[in-house]
Amino acid sequence: MVLISVIIPVYNGEKTVVKTIESVLNQTFSDLELIVINDGSQDATLDKISIIQDSRLKVFSYANAGVSASRNQGIAQASGQYISFLDADDLWTSDKLEAQFKALQVHSNTAVAYSWTDWIDELDQFLRPGGHIKANGNVYEQLLLRDFVESGSNPLIRKDALALVGGFDESLTAAEDWDLWLRLAARYEFVCVPLPQVLYRISANSASSDVWAMEKASVYVLERACSQSPTVSPALKRKVLGNRYQYLTIKAIDGSPGPSRGATAARFLWSAVINDPVWLSRPRLMFIILTKIAIALLLPPRYAQALLKFAKDRA
Repeated sequence: MVLISVIIPVYNGEKTVVKTIESVLNQTFSDLELIVINDGSQDATLDKISIIQDSRLKVFSYANAGVSASRNQGIAQASGQYISFLDADDLWTSDKLEAQFKALQVHSNTAVAYSWTDWIDELDQFLRPGGHIKANGNVYEQLLLRDFVESGSNPLIRKDALALVGGFDESLTAAEDWDLWLRLAARYEFVCVPLPQVLYRISANSASSDVWAMEKASVYVLERACSQSPTVSPALKRKVLGNRYQYLTIKAIDGSPGPSRGATAARFLWSAVINDPVWLSRPRLMFIILTKIAIALLLPPRYAQALLKFAKDRA
């Protein structure tokens, strides 16, 4: 038996999966198994993985069922006392597991350790820091207001806690990470490792680029969380909705510009302001968002993309 099981779900990940696997096998914490769940890949993913020789690596192939099902299949195969997930296009710094494991040992009453996230592009180049939010202990309300864990590639979780709350909801096509973190936070305490140890890759084809699916799933997750927690007041629910729609607005305008995304971003922004008017008190942010929305709505996509890139380079 090993201490930590790392689960990587992969679907057509031939371009990035080797680097992702190496970032696990090169961890300073070595008492681990790496379970790769091949989710019906149609490209050279398995060929790429086959060149890696390490006894800790185990590969299982299934018909395509989606990321939540793949993670759950990995949990079923895991023998570790702790579990961590890593998407096939993200990376970890070499000390990620060691730091999180130590945090859980020091804070024995916690069940989840998470680190800070930085964003990278398709060439592994740094784009920007994540939220870098430090939250410890009972974090349920903070997690409702903002998913500070920021991705499924982040936390280290005690397996017994994961077994108690259940795995990922396979009916969700987005926000499944936030849903699971909320179910864990409703029962257990979290501990933060205040270091950027998760490198989250942004690409045009990533699941997080589908802001319409993210909206539908986010509203569903929020409604379910509020119905199961009597401590969530109507005022808090409106604030959570405002925060979530502000997040969705940013995601919409960060994607490939075009009239459809511009109109969607405008709708998201309206929902954010209606639910939490505090966003109107941030004029600089509002100006930037409205300008990007106008560019997406009024210019052809290739000109909009060029103008937004020029503005970003000059910023």
